[in-house]
Amino acid sequence: MNDRHGIIDSILGAFAPIHPDGFKFVAGAALATLILFALAPPLGWLAAVATAYCAYFFRDPERVTPQRPGLVVSAADGKIVGIARAVPPRELQLGNSPLTRVSVFLSIFDVHVVRAPAGGRIVTSAYAPGAFLNAERDKASEENERHALVVETERGEKTGLVLIAGLIARRIVTFAGEGASVARGQRIGLIRFGSRVDVYLPDGAGVLAEIGQTAIGAETVLAEFPRDEKARALSSVIGSGLAEE
Repeated sequence: MNDRHGIIDSILGAFAPIHPDGFKFVAGAALATLILFALAPPLGWLAAVATAYCAYFFRDPERVTPQRPGLVVSAADGKIVGIARAVPPRELQLGNSPLTRVSVFLSIFDVHVVRAPAGGRIVTSAYAPGAFLNAERDKASEENERHALVVETERGEKTGLVLIAGLIARRIVTFAGEGASVARGQRIGLIRFGSRVDVYLPDGAGVLAEIGQTAIGAETVLAEFPRDEKARALSSVIGSGLAEE
């Protein structure tokens, strides 16, 4: 009984739930599939494949976010295509000096739910119209349509987050606005069909990721805020105690 239940759980666990924002797209594709099966079965099979992909695209798996204080996690799934110093876009209101920017490119096969890289309060939320260039190019950060957010922690560290539309992506949706409090790893947005997410780190943050690395949203650690030695020692003691348990 337990073995059978375990097998069923394993099978069901392989299927991630669909994000509510994707329900209308999946339902529309499913309806079109039924109509095409009735009118032209070969086209119906193609539509069925498209419907399955639509459900796959809007999947929203649960994630386990690291809880150690001071960490900055990836806001999205995808490939880290850039780690460089860059002047943040003006809508972030983070000044004109270069900051470390970590860029993650999302292919059409990646999870497209975007999550908060750090916990705190959203102090800036701004939409900027633009082009729809290939999101893998550096120019996309400055020229593409985007939505910018800034999360400020209790200690005053500000992390910039920019959701960027791509060649195929034409719609950016955000779930949290200015003034909202968010937890690290919390769902805060979604970009439909291929895109890029840039995270701008405050000065002093230590980068812990590498170009070419595959990032998992809410789980992969990108950087760590500077912390005093006392806080680090306390975190080490707590971590050791948990390890012993």
